[in-house]
Amino acid sequence: MKQKYLIVILLLSLFIVTSAQHNIYNPVKTDEIESSLKDIGKMWTFDDIPFEYWETEYNFKPTEEWLEKAKKSALQFGRGCSGAFVSSDGLIMTNHHCGRDVMLKVQKENEDLFKTGFYAETLQEERKIPNLFVDQLVLIEDVTNDVLLALHSGETNEEKLANRDTKMRELEAEYREETGLLCSVVTLYNGGKYSLYGYKRYTDIRLVMAPDFQIASTGWDWDNFTYPRYELDFMFFRAYEDGEPLYTDNYFKWSAEGAEAGEPVFVIGRPGNTDRLLSYAQLEYFRDVRYPATLKLLNGLYNTYYELFEKYPERESELLNRVMGIGNGRKVYAGMLLGLKDEYLMARKKHFDNQLQAKVKEDEELNKVYGHLWEGLESNLAELAKYYPKSFVYNTRNWGVPEYFKIANKIIKLANQLKLKEEEREDDYKADKLDETISKIFPDNFDTELQTLLLKAHTELVLNQLQTENPIVKAVFKDLKGMDAVNSILERSSITSKEKVIELAKKSPDEILNSNDPFIYFIQNTKAELANISGKIKEVQSNIGVFNQMLGEVVFDLYGDQIPPDATSTLRITDGVIKGYEYNGTLAPPKTTYYGMYDRYNSFGKKTYPWGLNDNWKNPPAGLDLTTPVNIATTTDIVGGNSGSSMINSNLEVVGLVFDGNLESLPGSMVYLPEKNRTVAVDSKGLLEALKHVYKTEKLVKELINGQIVE
Repeated sequence: MKQKYLIVILLLSLFIVTSAQHNIYNPVKTDEIESSLKDIGKMWTFDDIPFEYWETEYNFKPTEEWLEKAKKSALQFGRGCSGAFVSSDGLIMTNHHCGRDVMLKVQKENEDLFKTGFYAETLQEERKIPNLFVDQLVLIEDVTNDVLLALHSGETNEEKLANRDTKMRELEAEYREETGLLCSVVTLYNGGKYSLYGYKRYTDIRLVMAPDFQIASTGWDWDNFTYPRYELDFMFFRAYEDGEPLYTDNYFKWSAEGAEAGEPVFVIGRPGNTDRLLSYAQLEYFRDVRYPATLKLLNGLYNTYYELFEKYPERESELLNRVMGIGNGRKVYAGMLLGLKDEYLMARKKHFDNQLQAKVKEDEELNKVYGHLWEGLESNLAELAKYYPKSFVYNTRNWGVPEYFKIANKIIKLANQLKLKEEEREDDYKADKLDETISKIFPDNFDTELQTLLLKAHTELVLNQLQTENPIVKAVFKDLKGMDAVNSILERSSITSKEKVIELAKKSPDEILNSNDPFIYFIQNTKAELANISGKIKEVQSNIGVFNQMLGEVVFDLYGDQIPPDATSTLRITDGVIKGYEYNGTLAPPKTTYYGMYDRYNSFGKKTYPWGLNDNWKNPPAGLDLTTPVNIATTTDIVGGNSGSSMINSNLEVVGLVFDGNLESLPGSMVYLPEKNRTVAVDSKGLLEALKHVYKTEKLVKELINGQIVE
């Protein structure tokens, strides 16, 4: 085992030397580019820690007690973020952007917590958040043999996957009954390994402190996924049990001074998803088919909500979250697509694929079982690419589709129900409820302006994905584009108002279904082909699923003790150092300071958008040292889902709060390149200074420093 780790360390060292040459001064020569095991990243599971690598790299070897405390101090926050206990009295730290939605659930009349922030000076003032929970990982069990035995007992690909999923659910139920924990079987290495994770869930979570939205999102969508950065994206909650603050021995202490550049740090959180173990052909499919379509959708939605946001400043609180949320998503896809079009990155991935195939072919047994999987993946992905565009736009129940299509689907259902005998209809379509059902088809709160803009975005998406000679495109869009197409559709529609819908509902079922209404026509004339395509896609995806399972098995067989598995929205620990990097022909510093924040504010004319400051920040408050670091960049390996992760030092002390990665980190979901891939975090010293001098949360400051509530 030690010999294998020495090989890994040698490979990593070689990688650090060679990859550093990838910059604007060294033109890419794709035929000379080689991959490294480092490309798979550093998202280690807690049952497979690279002890020898850490000892060699950082002169640090954690004890089992250290790892256990680190694991149990970290939390999965809600359904998509990370968090951690930071005091023995259940104090939880996460990001403002992880908690801002739930914060609105406890906002009282005449309050605007986005603008003012929130602070509970006493326990009694802490506000309970409905339906919010945090999960603490307390159990990890290897169940690989059980799952693979079930999977390989199937005959067809669909049967294999069904058997696998059934066994996973059985194991979850068995362990849940035995332990009383929330249990989930996690797929690692695309199926090379399966682990059962057991969680303790805390459901009484209360809001303690939140800064104002402006400082928590300084730079807004422009600064999203960038660095240098000047943002205080934090929020504090508290877990309660039996009506009292939770007492826990497992929490991270607070480092009042933070960490120095070059100092080793560790990030513990729940990275959402990476695709580093997928084949080169899969990345080509993402690059050429799926991601461009998704980006087109997100661009249209972003432009729609941003237009309304600019037009109606009085609706800022309503529209801002939409703009930020959609903007975040589109930048993710834009960044990943940028990476997939990078010759350097794709060449590294291609080399890794080629090396893996060569190793399989060299081994007679491996080649017999796995030698055909790359050809199988390529042919099935090519088949999927043929079906995807129509599937993407023919499905009118997808997220982001204008409300008009939802109305059309409802009136189509009405017509189909009316074709049935009274006793065969659903209750809502029987005579005694029919008028009420019809009156609800068109919503009372219909926003015509928003839906018109969404229709414009959807029109552009459909035209982008389908050929203009498509007969349905011709019939619906009449060779028109943009607002000309939108106006034409709305003029011909019979469902653009409640009155029109009620009038249409008076017609016979066949008249409704054969209506010339563009929305009804689109749905009626695509549903047969959509059903056919959906069946084929399901079959192809089953094939791809099995081939990816096989790919995971062979990768795990060859490299399993040398590389971490892809991210799976489950707890990981990643290592790195505080370090700047080259970008745009210059250097990004390891840390930024409050001086930089005020420079952005003043350099952009003190405007509210996007680098504005609230009144409590506009003039530096007394005591705030502007040389204090506010954000830091590290070589730790994160992706979406790591938001809210604590960054700790080797003493289990918080030195930072992760809230983002840089733009160069977005392709890291496919290949991790440490020369420019950076985690961006709030510095623990800068955060503490803000609490002291701006928000004056004395009690909270004492709790962080002492690790417990101080009366």
